[in-house]
Amino acid sequence: MSNFFCRERLLPYFFNITNAVFGVILLFLTLGIAIGAGKLFLGLGTLLMSGTVTGSYQALIADVLSLFILIELSRSLVEYFELKRLRLVFIIDAAIVFVIREVMIKLFQDKMASLDIYAFSVLIIALGLIRTASVVVSPSMPPTKRSASSGKEKE
Repeated sequence: MSNFFCRERLLPYFFNITNAVFGVILLFLTLGIAIGAGKLFLGLGTLLMSGTVTGSYQALIADVLSLFILIELSRSLVEYFELKRLRLVFIIDAAIVFVIREVMIKLFQDKMASLDIYAFSVLIIALGLIRTASVVVSPSMPPTKRSASSGKEKE
């Protein structure tokens, strides 16, 4: 009886609250993307006026990659609203972009030791394997289609 009560009475409230929270998060991410893109375009003037190239481009690359991370996270939330579940692919994509962003920033600043490069490489490989596995074993595709599509790729 309590399971029926939870399913019929409490579950709709849970979904409404979850949708509202994700909606607010998506709103803030969208605002962050818009503000970030605006600041990126406004910063192009200082890029043209600066005497050094390296320092300005480091900030530009970091800002662009940060926007990519926000875009991947917002794609994940939009996918939640469409399918009512979070897709691991978009979250892993954001994590991969974040790791690559950190590697690029540290490499540009010459602050990365060889051990750090190895560690980040292993992390990127692990994230890539998890992403590949999440695409191959996607719950959005029925098991019969999954095995049929993987058979086509092997041909």
